[in-house]
Amino acid sequence: MPRTARHATRPGFGRVVACVLAIAPLAALANNGTIFTCTDAQGRKLTSDRLIPECTSREQRVLNRDGSVQRVIPPTLTAEERADVEAREQRRSAELKAQQEAVRRDRNLLHRFPNEMAHRKAREAALDDVRKAVQASEARLATLASERKPLVAETEFYVGKKLPAALKQQLDANDAATDAQKALVQNQQSEIGRINALYDAELARLRQLWAGATPGSPASLASQSTPKPARQ
Repeated sequence: MPRTARHATRPGFGRVVACVLAIAPLAALANNGTIFTCTDAQGRKLTSDRLIPECTSREQRVLNRDGSVQRVIPPTLTAEERADVEAREQRRSAELKAQQEAVRRDRNLLHRFPNEMAHRKAREAALDDVRKAVQASEARLATLASERKPLVAETEFYVGKKLPAALKQQLDANDAATDAQKALVQNQQSEIGRINALYDAELARLRQLWAGATPGSPASLASQSTPKPARQ
């Protein structure tokens, strides 16, 4: 078998090649009188004038002629180790982005609401349109109830008889419109609750920031307690 073929079949040959290629610029050190040293998996201390294949998975030190450490070559990572490092880097990146977003959000809050009065005005403005919509829906329900009364009174003339098609259609239309308005009012009330919950959470954070908390800092335990019911 050719010499190169025998080398290619040795266990770990690919790992050695990868290590050498990854740190190829260090090869020139072999001609500068430097010494490579490491401790292999069996605990043996090895030295060489070039990279030590037995220590590709271990730290290698590059020494100057006087024995001082010139640099340290980290071990070559396995695929699993590289994946683990990449996963850690991704987690750190995500945490950094989340922290930056928290700082940006807090600074925006302080810019929009320099004091509690400004925040209260913003809450009322956000609630105003929804409250007006609730009032309009309630007024419409009252109108529908008034329109239904004469229709119901007319049905008394047809007790035990089939209602005229026109009267039945009017009753059905009134029922459908009433149900739609009731559902709309329910949605509007839910929206009021949502808006209040949002502004309550903002206010809790703003009080911390107004008191001197650093933008982006964790919320205090006090702000994590059970929130008060939303005002409607």
